[in-house]
Amino acid sequence: MTKSNSGFAPRPPAFTRAEFLRAALSLGAVSLSRPSWAASDGAGVQQFLGGIGMPYDAFDRLPVTDVAIGGGVIHVGFAPGRFALPKERYLARIRVAVKAVSTYYGRFPVASVRFLMAPVEGEGVQFGTTWGYRGAAIRIIFGADTNEAELHRDWVMTHEMVHLALPDLSPRYDWLSEGFAVYIEPIARVQVGDLTALAIWSDMKRDMPKGLPRQGDKGLDHTPTWGRIYWGGAMFCLLADIGIRRNSNNRLGLQDAMRGVLAAGGNHEVEWPIGRILATADETTGFSVMTDLYNEMRDKPVRPDLDQLWRDLGVNGEPGAISFDDGAPLAALRIALTQPPASKGASIMKATLDRQAGQA
Repeated sequence: MTKSNSGFAPRPPAFTRAEFLRAALSLGAVSLSRPSWAASDGAGVQQFLGGIGMPYDAFDRLPVTDVAIGGGVIHVGFAPGRFALPKERYLARIRVAVKAVSTYYGRFPVASVRFLMAPVEGEGVQFGTTWGYRGAAIRIIFGADTNEAELHRDWVMTHEMVHLALPDLSPRYDWLSEGFAVYIEPIARVQVGDLTALAIWSDMKRDMPKGLPRQGDKGLDHTPTWGRIYWGGAMFCLLADIGIRRNSNNRLGLQDAMRGVLAAGGNHEVEWPIGRILATADETTGFSVMTDLYNEMRDKPVRPDLDQLWRDLGVNGEPGAISFDDGAPLAALRIALTQPPASKGASIMKATLDRQAGQA
């Protein structure tokens, strides 16, 4: 969840990602209600839970542990409360998320970020929000009784860090900011060995249909339902990724496009119009895939044939029992999509700069 004044809603550990995101939207983008939290230590943590934004001033009074990132630092502050695990275990999980996001984008999206960990009663990571209006900041609300296995399964920290790599947008375009986070988070984790490709394609096959337009849909810009914001946005990203790869003979993908946006200064501490984000992404790859796809999907319902797409990608079977057909027409694209990027990012950025110099 980005700058929304709410965030992720509480959820029992058995919730799927789709159910968690449904709850997030019901308490966030389409409602002014807020979850109430049972503080793990009484009143001490409440100053970090209330209000409509990041508690910057309260955070700045906390002792922090600095986690070094390439060229920058994450300032991790633990709000008062009870912790079932040693704090080093939470720091270790934060480092995994940092590695995943840094691998996907070629570097961490911002030079520094305040990272608030606030314990409440319960188990599992329950809530996450990202802001940029007074400097990059993330708040993670987690159950004080979270165990090692639950922490290891967490995806919310990575999801929130992905938000840091996209400029702040008008609420009309929540589908783009949330879609990027839903789509990129698991891919980034596969690229560092924190998830398997089978797991994320199984999840996509199960959940992506929730983003298809329903009766009365008016396009992504005008249909702020939970399914369209989260999974409609993720579907846009998947189609853009495949489109870029098809146009470039699988040399480039969405990962390269979004590295270009970040290299141009587009992180969550700045505000950009959606057109500038898409144009910068397209300029990076040399193809107008993202702008063209946006123009197609923004004002009218577009219903891609997902069943055919899964067959073309070689994603066979039912969710939970997926197998891959590496002889399928688009199997090479599916394989490349989750592979670590190696050094291709540097060559893409050099090509972009050369092209820009030639146009000057």
